[in-house]
Amino acid sequence: MNPLCSMSIKEAAKLISAHELKPSELVEVHLDRINSTDDKLNSFVTILSESALSSSLIAEKEIMDGNYKGPLHGIPIGLKDLYDTAGVATAVGSKIYRDRVPQTDATVVSMLKQAGAIVIGKLQMHEFALGATSINPHDGPSRNPWDTERITGGSSGGSASSVSAGQCMASLGTDTGGSIRIPSALCGIVGLKPTFGRVSRNGVFPLSWTMDTVGPMTRTVEDAALMLNAIVSFDPSDPGSALHETEDFTTKIGLELDGLTIGVPQEYFYETTSTEVQTALANAEKVFESLGAQIIPISLPVLEHSLAISGTIMLTEAASVHENNLKDRPFDIGEDVRLRLTQGSLYSALDYLKSQRGRHEFNNQVTKTMETVDILLAPTVGIGAPRIDDKTIVLHGVEYPALALMPRLTRPHNICGLPTISIPCGFTSSGLPIGMQLAGRAFEDSVVIQTAYAYENATDWAKHSPDI
Repeated sequence: MNPLCSMSIKEAAKLISAHELKPSELVEVHLDRINSTDDKLNSFVTILSESALSSSLIAEKEIMDGNYKGPLHGIPIGLKDLYDTAGVATAVGSKIYRDRVPQTDATVVSMLKQAGAIVIGKLQMHEFALGATSINPHDGPSRNPWDTERITGGSSGGSASSVSAGQCMASLGTDTGGSIRIPSALCGIVGLKPTFGRVSRNGVFPLSWTMDTVGPMTRTVEDAALMLNAIVSFDPSDPGSALHETEDFTTKIGLELDGLTIGVPQEYFYETTSTEVQTALANAEKVFESLGAQIIPISLPVLEHSLAISGTIMLTEAASVHENNLKDRPFDIGEDVRLRLTQGSLYSALDYLKSQRGRHEFNNQVTKTMETVDILLAPTVGIGAPRIDDKTIVLHGVEYPALALMPRLTRPHNICGLPTISIPCGFTSSGLPIGMQLAGRAFEDSVVIQTAYAYENATDWAKHSPDI
């Protein structure tokens, strides 16, 4: 792999700003990387070679003329295929929207372009973003670069595999029940779900209006902060957008963790977690203690209600989004997604309202707990990536549906809308990445980034890359 394809955004930006690296060169090597690997990975649904090269030359001229826009200027990125892109198909991983060509860019796409980022292509995903495997019946499965017979996780599967494999330097995913964090964990990269409302969803095809979150997927924590800097804003066109002051999310990077308290829930997260993942998390706790943080065991019994609350809300809202598709073109929808949408359509208004009331109580209890700790620590996914054809997984002598294990540990933070990051923290005995998630208080995204960076800087997990 060309060394430019394993470089961080920060490293590349330093060379670009010093006129030691041309954006066109950076884009060309990444296009070459896509061409040499995507037949194995199936990360991309659309490759924008011509427009990316044209944009790179424009960026080059701007920089040479003294109009350097910042660390994303000239950086090739990918977009999950539910972000509206003017003049480029946005199919949402579906057959139904195969010919859907938006006339305008999503707000965050426009903001990234304004920051000088170069969109290199649209990325594979689970159909309608309603699934955690990225096994897509219309486009085929997105494949994990650490083992191409295994899933990437989902729904932002192509977003994770492309960054992990060096096909692009960063990507955007979405996270409703873990769809940024799950594939990031399984593919060994960083995935950041910001505080709900921090980032505009205007022009992003919806799944769940009350839980959908836009966020970056990168190779390093600092790169995630740089991406977040470019896309955070209040947007009145998004009803969920939060009127909250913007900030530089890199300001706390490098600060010590002395006095930081990290809570480790004693229930729920470890019930369906392999011994290897448990060991990796225990070792991570020791690293945090060596960095000056205090590890505090905590009890959050309300976590046991996570799946019921989030599942009812998400599926009901998804069914309302796709009401006409389910009625008019049901057999153009993949079987797994069709069954989930059907389930969502069968929930009553009473079911939905009870779940929203449950969500309120859930949030109250989590908020009260977060008064005593700064960060919540847990595994992102309880196992390494399953094989594409795995239907069930045996864990501690119990057989589970493989799909059910993917979002189990990520959903609680979608209910609360807390800023949460997944970062690499080890490997299984089979050489598969293990991810750890860190959640903070609402709008304390910078503290989450600070904590994640400190761990990343104290370990070498972020330096590993797949051999593909």
